[in-house]
Amino acid sequence: MFSAHVRIFVSVERVDLRVSFDRLAGIVRERFGEDPRGGSLFVFLNKGTNRCKVLFYDRSGYAILYKRLDSGVFVPPPRNEGASRVEMSPEAFARFLEGLAVENKKKSNIH
Repeated sequence: MFSAHVRIFVSVERVDLRVSFDRLAGIVRERFGEDPRGGSLFVFLNKGTNRCKVLFYDRSGYAILYKRLDSGVFVPPPRNEGASRVEMSPEAFARFLEGLAVENKKKSNIH
């Protein structure tokens, strides 16, 4: 879907995904110190980690990929202490978008 050479950054902090293109671009500038129009992908997760928005600029404007998992969660890459973002490879990003299946751990109440 994206170039194998694209840089992909994941926000360490969870974000209210109701925010707009402009607010996400502001987070990229303020917290990441990156140019949101620079060709990179910027990934934001909700508190439950079952939804993500990916902000990118495609030469004519901002675009957002928004994904909600039916089940499971997105597993972000390990983070460095004090970092506001983590970089991941395009291969890791492809796996990330698949999510991680989480088994239902509720026990059956059979009497």
